[in-house]
Amino acid sequence: MKRKVAVTGMGIVSSLGCSVEKFWNALTNGVSGVKTISQYNANGLPVRIAAEVRDCFKNGQNGAFYKFNKTLSMPFDRRTNFALAAAAQALKDAQINEELLTDANLYLGAGEGQNSVEMLSKLLVPCLTDENSCDEEKLFSNTDAGAFALHDQLMEATIPASAIAARYGICGEVMTSLTACAASAQAIGEATRRIQTGECEIALAGGTHTMTAPLDVLGFAMLSALSKNVGEPEKVSRPFDLNRDGFVLGEGAGMLVLEDYEHAKSRGVSIFAEIIGYGASSDAYRVTDMHPEARGAVSAIESALNDAGIEPREVGYVNAHGTSTIENDRAETRALHKVFGKFAPEIPVSSIKSMTGHAVAAAGVIEMIATIIALREQILPPTINLETPDPECDLDYVPNRARAHYFNVALSNSFGFGGQNIALLVRKGEA
Repeated sequence: MKRKVAVTGMGIVSSLGCSVEKFWNALTNGVSGVKTISQYNANGLPVRIAAEVRDCFKNGQNGAFYKFNKTLSMPFDRRTNFALAAAAQALKDAQINEELLTDANLYLGAGEGQNSVEMLSKLLVPCLTDENSCDEEKLFSNTDAGAFALHDQLMEATIPASAIAARYGICGEVMTSLTACAASAQAIGEATRRIQTGECEIALAGGTHTMTAPLDVLGFAMLSALSKNVGEPEKVSRPFDLNRDGFVLGEGAGMLVLEDYEHAKSRGVSIFAEIIGYGASSDAYRVTDMHPEARGAVSAIESALNDAGIEPREVGYVNAHGTSTIENDRAETRALHKVFGKFAPEIPVSSIKSMTGHAVAAAGVIEMIATIIALREQILPPTINLETPDPECDLDYVPNRARAHYFNVALSNSFGFGGQNIALLVRKGEA
């Protein structure tokens, strides 16, 4: 018998706000978090917009006030501070004290930290010789070398999870998922599995990422993945629209407290939702493209349905991966037609990336939080900027305005670079 998995806490840091309430209010009002990049002068880049986290931290955008370890000589980077902030919110929401966390597990989707190119350049340039080689003795005698070494280690993808575990004394299994755009959805799925099988009672699961630095923007732009539209930033991300031309990079973090259902009931806390299905697959196709027939997406969704033990007709809403690229939006639409058949046109589908941009490793959990609140409130967040429907994207994408809708089960899709696919099914809770 699989145990039931309850969601008892949520926390978020996003371009739409750094609380669940602000985030949801922005979504239902169709507010876009996409603006001109503010962290640096992006005028020399082919893309100059992103969905950045703004105005969320007291001591500047890096949120250094979340630093807790006095032995560190510098604050954590943005994505680690985002993760710590989201975790603090989620644990408070779930009324979890640190004693309960000793035996808890932690699963986090993450990527590398903001690049170290600037610091590396400052260290290496003075140490170059006339032969364009490096004077290693001079480099290692540089008083900043130790700072760079620490900075470099703090950019590892595993650091956010380690920071959260150290902050709260989490001594159970701590795992970092490195599956690109599917990472935080996979983290939620793995946490769900451990609770279902009785390996743990409580797990903290989510993700964090920031890929809005210059090299990140330049790299994705060179792949022709980003929109190069230089018009009004808030109108650029337009999933399923005929005139879409690429996605918009975003950033942020989200965390969920997942708990054995009976354990949550015994604590008397609100149960916001129940995670009922988890499916994972690989396209085994290309690094940057989904399989044209969406075979991996279909497999993941069908696996989630089988895990949940429900029929396709029971799904009442789909929170789409919906990146605003030609390839993804059409392939995801094909996948939904294949899985849901005659029911597909009846199921509302929306993409909040039209408002949040693509938060990469954090996208799945941010979208899951939106899905859980949609279930609780019985309101669907819209796909904004959907003005001219793509004939090959022929489903109900909840265009431009939020919609009241009665439903009990929702699907959230996350499809990552490298062909990694995650599907999560969630049922309305008792809150």
